[in-house]
Amino acid sequence: MIDWAHFTPWSSLAGGVLIGAAAAMLALLNGRIAGVSGIIGGVLRPAGGDMAWRFAFIAGLLVAPAVYHLLGSPPAPTIEAGYPALLLAGLLVGAGTRYGSGCTSGHGVCGLSRLSPRSLAATLAFMVAGFATVFAVRHALA
Repeated sequence: MIDWAHFTPWSSLAGGVLIGAAAAMLALLNGRIAGVSGIIGGVLRPAGGDMAWRFAFIAGLLVAPAVYHLLGSPPAPTIEAGYPALLLAGLLVGAGTRYGSGCTSGHGVCGLSRLSPRSLAATLAFMVAGFATVFAVRHALA
């Protein structure tokens, strides 16, 4: 069932276009893949001459929501989980990005656009795991 009161196709489309354009610009202008886990991992394992663009990318991830908050009226976030569940979820996502050799932005946005079979398999695995988790938490365990 679609929650029509919160269905936002135009802002979702605009967000997707912005993400795609940013990923394409990073690939075309810098020769890099916009995989957030890889970018942050590169900061944690520094290589000479490779840090400036990584810090700029991460700064953009942090500054953009702050600017949106100043210029617009963002909705109040609601999180239906406690801190232990959020911590466990973060650890599982981190482990998954290591096992999958990348995250949803690297595989789902950049890898699929490059027609990578490995990224297709990884993205399908991410999606199936997400569907199974939501089903288990919302329906089977509730």
